Amino acid sequence: MAGEAELTPTSYIQHHLQNLTAQVGEGGFWTINVDTLVTSLLMGLLMVFAFWLATRKATAGVPGKWQAFVEILLEFVDRQARDTYHGHSKLVTPIAITLFFWILLMNMLKFIPADFIAKPLELLGVPYWKPVPTADVNATLGMSISVFFLMLFFALKSKGIGGFGKEFLTAPFGKWMMPFNLILNIVEWLSKPISLAMRLFGNMFGGEIVFLLIWVLGGAGLLGLLGGAVFGLGWMIFHILVIPLQAFIFMMLSIVYLSLSEDSH
Repeated sequence: MAGEAELTPTSYIQHHLQNLTAQVGEGGFWTINVDTLVTSLLMGLLMVFAFWLATRKATAGVPGKWQAFVEILLEFVDRQARDTYHGHSKLVTPIAITLFFWILLMNMLKFIPADFIAKPLELLGVPYWKPVPTADVNATLGMSISVFFLMLFFALKSKGIGGFGKEFLTAPFGKWMMPFNLILNIVEWLSKPISLAMRLFGNMFGGEIVFLLIWVLGGAGLLGLLGGAVFGLGWMIFHILVIPLQAFIFMMLSIVYLSLSEDSH
């Protein structure tokens, strides 16, 4: 990062929005965002560890505080999944639980000021570190593409290859409109994971920029510090609702898409 004398609000924001990348393959065939990959894996492990703590001393009688809290959250997600999904697969609730809590933990990293993570890592020689994985379109697309393949799996399992292919070519306008049916179905199937990814990414990336702008405002003297504190507190309170809401929307839309993939036209 440039020296403090050269630091401007624009360069400060650009610095915190830049991913730590690594080139893979000859000529950099693949570029991996290391910070997104590592942070998302850590949040996934944290989720597993938190659930393990709740089940390690689980009792059928009066539950402990952590066990009761986890049970309430799991029952909430399970109820939403059962009310939305109309098929018979037992995979939907585990998928919903994984998506909701994993995305929730990744989104909650937004509550930590960027410098609290980036500055200690800079001292260790890490030049960039984007802390919120869901503010990286690669992460949200990766999850939505996984949902897309699950949609294909659910559709093929429910209808078979022949039934799925026939429906893909004949719905919704009948067999005499096959070219139009094919185009419409391709657009419909591809638009679902793309919109799913872009919705989560857009909300989290936009919120990250606003947080950084408020943080820059807080460094512009006493007036800026007071204004930054007021706006920062207001934006954080607003994001207390936005962060779980975005995880909930991603989970619910995924369940809806899985349910629709099994339905017949």
